Amino acid sequence: MIKTILVVCVGNICRSPMAQYLIDREISGVTVLSAGLDAVAGSAPDPLAIRITAQSGLDITAHRAQQLNVSLVSGADLILAMEAAHKYEIMRRHPGASGKVFRLGEIGRFDVPDPYTKPIEHFYDAFELIRIGVDAWAPRIKAMA
Repeated sequence: MIKTILVVCVGNICRSPMAQYLIDREISGVTVLSAGLDAVAGSAPDPLAIRITAQSGLDITAHRAQQLNVSLVSGADLILAMEAAHKYEIMRRHPGASGKVFRLGEIGRFDVPDPYTKPIEHFYDAFELIRIGVDAWAPRIKAMA
């Protein structure tokens, strides 16, 4: 049974909050959190991430970055990483998480590249990949929620 989903990227200011809020909107009855492998705790979302998500009706302005930690990992039933490298780093740091860590793009076999410090087109591309990943995961999560 999936009750809590944790979405992970590096800084927790672009990809993972965009995914967190999109999953939260698309799938009811689950708690969705996000964190970064190397987040600066308390950082606000990237302005371009705010802009892109707002165009899809999502307001991520209240989000604040948090560092991935044991409590978040142990409390999650499903952990979705943006890249294969993140998936393996999560499992390296938290061996007990093995079996519940997947890429957001696992089903479609893709990573979501980091748009941070890049032009806005990269944010659009990342958000579209996030949307594709969420669309692929949603029926599976709903079946297990």
